[in-house]
Amino acid sequence: MEFAGLKNIMRQNGIAGAGGAGFPSYMKLNPKADTIVLNCAECEPLLKLHRQLMEKFSYEIMSALSEIAKCLDVKNIIISVKSSYTRSIEAVEHNLSIFKNMKLVKLKNAYPAGDEVITIYEATGRVVPPGELPISVGVIVYNVETVFNLYKALNRNVPVTHKYVTVAGEVKNPATFKAPLGMELKELVALAGGETTDEYVYINGGPMMGKLASPYDTVTKTTNAVLVLPKNHQVVLKKKTKPSIDIKRAMSTCCQCESCTALCPRNLIGHPIEPHAVMLALAHKDYKKAEALTNTFYCSQCGLCELFSCPQGLSPRNLIGAVRNELRANGYTPDKKPVLKPVNESRDLKRVPVKRLQGRLGLTKYNVSAPLSDKELTASRLKINLSQCIGAKSVPTVKKGDTVKKYQIIADVDIKAMGLPVHSPEDGKILEVTEDFIIIGKEA
Repeated sequence: MEFAGLKNIMRQNGIAGAGGAGFPSYMKLNPKADTIVLNCAECEPLLKLHRQLMEKFSYEIMSALSEIAKCLDVKNIIISVKSSYTRSIEAVEHNLSIFKNMKLVKLKNAYPAGDEVITIYEATGRVVPPGELPISVGVIVYNVETVFNLYKALNRNVPVTHKYVTVAGEVKNPATFKAPLGMELKELVALAGGETTDEYVYINGGPMMGKLASPYDTVTKTTNAVLVLPKNHQVVLKKKTKPSIDIKRAMSTCCQCESCTALCPRNLIGHPIEPHAVMLALAHKDYKKAEALTNTFYCSQCGLCELFSCPQGLSPRNLIGAVRNELRANGYTPDKKPVLKPVNESRDLKRVPVKRLQGRLGLTKYNVSAPLSDKELTASRLKINLSQCIGAKSVPTVKKGDTVKKYQIIADVDIKAMGLPVHSPEDGKILEVTEDFIIIGKEA
């Protein structure tokens, strides 16, 4: 297949990074790449879906990965899997002899192994410079579900209309579902047996980087999990803190022990992010240390500093995010490339095991099996978000009252813009159209 053809298939089928940020997958294709890395590290605790897909559909995923490599003439294909995912590893090893130039790399069971920059270093030994994309070191990274979506587009002519979502925490029957885009989170929780506590909070995503959510929020192309936790759980309380309070707590409590920086995954591979320096600058209003504040652009927001590292229970990640947002709101972007330091010699000793992290966060009891169901769920009404990837928001191509078919494009972007079309997950009738969402209901 030609480069332009594969790029068009990815775009027309609405394939976005299914692991987090939602970067349009066609934008990653680059003939300068010499290595493709498949990320099966499942960055967040409690999530199961990527290892489950790798176990069940390893041949299909590896087949699509091979097609990408052929298109780009890439000879080095790395499948990176956490060493604890034994069944996924067995499935990959069973199919390795079929595909040329493919090898398996087993990653340590540490957090955040699934961070793209960390995965690249673990799998290849290359360090992506701060603020740069992986292609700057000749690497393209896709996660498991993204490549599986490509397989379905190539072989079944099926666009992205559903998302695999792990439902865990305080639910009766944790499970991983194949949910249609636009399905309400509370419907998924109901299918998992419902909440097992009266006072609960939903988190859209994992415990580290996920956001507090409403039960009426809906599934998008980047929804990896719905966690139900007690409203007074430490993870929930940390996500509710406000920067104004966090700064006051830093002023009164931060002792500059530097534990947050010492265990910072990005800092350990040489990036200039220093959470302790940000805390010092904000707590004492010492804006002479402006570089510490501008370097917040290089934070991955993994949350390790505030949910594990800080002995005082402070919130460096929250404050770093607030500083970065303020700088962006005022039009600031870094005007020079920061210096990349050597990888810390003691890095291997400072990686945080997922098991220890789960224990610290009080999540161990929730780390149970969440069986994968490949049955496509349906819903009587779908509220489909029109901003489901990084880039331009999709513009509706349908109007209220229209009848639509499954897989039909209902919103699209200009071919010159970075963005993706949105497809209908089901046959139905358009009940509502706004600039932000489209509601589809079953026909009477």
